[in-house]
Amino acid sequence: MLNLDIASFMVELKDGALKNVGPSNKSATAKLFDVTSAEAREFGDKRVKFVFEDDEGNEVQVALFPKEAKRIADDIEALEADSRVFED
Repeated sequence: MLNLDIASFMVELKDGALKNVGPSNKSATAKLFDVTSAEAREFGDKRVKFVFEDDEGNEVQVALFPKEAKRIADDIEALEADSRVFED
């Protein structure tokens, strides 16, 4: 399930084209639940891309610099040691 929360968002649909309306103060949050596939791969010369997809075909991609990706890997390692999430 993909959940989008878009604040201060307004567009104009005219002749099949979307056009931004109003100031450029928009922000958004995307959440993807019930992920059925996830992968990490190289992205360009300097980033790691994480790709998450659910069984409905919704997809979220996140590109991180290696330092940020390593921090996520360290967080997962800490969870494996200290969290009941990884209990068998």
